[in-house]
Amino acid sequence: MTKTSRIAAAAALAASLVLSCASSGGGGGKSGAGFRMLDAVVTERRTETGPSGQITYYLGFEAKDGEATAHMEYQVTRDQYLRNPEGTHVKLSLADNQLREIRRESN
Repeated sequence: MTKTSRIAAAAALAASLVLSCASSGGGGGKSGAGFRMLDAVVTERRTETGPSGQITYYLGFEAKDGEATAHMEYQVTRDQYLRNPEGTHVKLSLADNQLREIRRESN
């Protein structure tokens, strides 16, 4: 990577961070805004095959979000799909309702 492309990448990262902070709007009470860690259980696993034959993997979760029970589904990698069968207790790392990480809870 050349020095120019490193500088351009750093500038793009800085701009995206500024825009993401500015777009949050400081709503405070918005559900799902910001970073959250949720305790969850894998409740569903499914795949879809696209027209080109590519397989897309999904995991469904049930999580406690405050007093409410939230049901959510996220597209995951093949490794995450294979590593987390139904009934697995996990911690979900979310940023603005986008799945960032799945960690298996140690029992």
